[in-house]
Amino acid sequence: MGIHIAPATAADFHQVLTDHPRYWGKRDLRSLHLLALVQEFGPTSLVARAEDGIRGYVFGFVTPDGTGYAHLIATRDDARGTGLGRRLHAAFAEAAVRQGARRLKAITSVENTGSIAFHRALGFDVEIVDDYNGPGRAMAVFHRDVSPMARTSCSAPVV
Repeated sequence: MGIHIAPATAADFHQVLTDHPRYWGKRDLRSLHLLALVQEFGPTSLVARAEDGIRGYVFGFVTPDGTGYAHLIATRDDARGTGLGRRLHAAFAEAAVRQGARRLKAITSVENTGSIAFHRALGFDVEIVDDYNGPGRAMAVFHRDVSPMARTSCSAPVV
């Protein structure tokens, strides 16, 4: 069964919310899901579709200073360990570069060891930033430059 990564639609967004536990388990992160990301930043809000539905997604955008920010990335429970998360992140990076990104960024809670390991495996530097999400709320902040080679392989203009 093939998986196709494409820009998310509003219908995809609503399906992801309907199937939320399949992506996030018992953690309720629905409040972090913003339809505006899909509607306003279509090229960097992507879903991985298969015959049996949406296997994973990434919702993000590019800031005016050239940072591709991956707001949410998740794979469905039956797609974990298949490399789909890596494929989604690579597709996001390519889309972000096409939108002018020179660096990538993501954040997660310091307790989310799975996300920290995932981003480190993708070559991100991680910094624990105290009070990032309010007083007493430290976050793990990930950064990675997008190499000139990656920019040219995406057929994006090299800045």
